[in-house]
Amino acid sequence: MTFAAILFDFDGVLIESEYLGNRQIANWLTANGYPTSVEESMAHFMGLAGRDFTAAIERWIGGPLPQAFHTARAAEDERVMAAGIDAVAGAVDFVRALPPALPRAIVSSSSTAWIARHLEHIGLRDAFGAHLYSGREHVERGKPAPDLYLHAAAALGVAIGDCLIVEDSPVGATGAVASGAYVVGLCAGSHCGVGHGERLRALGVDRVAEGWAELASLVQG
Repeated sequence: MTFAAILFDFDGVLIESEYLGNRQIANWLTANGYPTSVEESMAHFMGLAGRDFTAAIERWIGGPLPQAFHTARAAEDERVMAAGIDAVAGAVDFVRALPPALPRAIVSSSSTAWIARHLEHIGLRDAFGAHLYSGREHVERGKPAPDLYLHAAAALGVAIGDCLIVEDSPVGATGAVASGAYVVGLCAGSHCGVGHGERLRALGVDRVAEGWAELASLVQG
């Protein structure tokens, strides 16, 4: 298939951060009296950021989050920013194989500082130039609203209907489908367990790919 641009989610698509982050959330909640598995954390919180992320956890625990949670999250973010997070298997090769002139962007709920740091760690910082877009920095409404994808397409000068969006989370898939782009639900990260693809398919993605090689076959026709 031919696309005018590709928009990539980041966490869980290009880097193996989803399982790590949700394990930290689940462990903290469990240790503080709110038993939560990693799978439950991913089901309820994955793909959210800012107020939406906090609100989802507060609904889960039935009350306000203490400052200690935010302090623990900040410490974990600082640790992994220093260490770096490795790429999802096949992601780097996929991006490097793209035609150099094909427009592409990152569309993530994470901060641009986070995106840039980990792109550098996996050796892809140069592959996206200035096109790093954050749902907490560039639009009023982050995922699951479609606004971030529309913003990125406009910045690239491409109609959203001519874009391919690669997403891994139900929250991201919801916004991507609503944007009007062609959406592939990618199940390549270590956090994608049994049934993950079916969950994305139920949200209306156009295709589910079990790994980057399958996605490459689609893009290359």
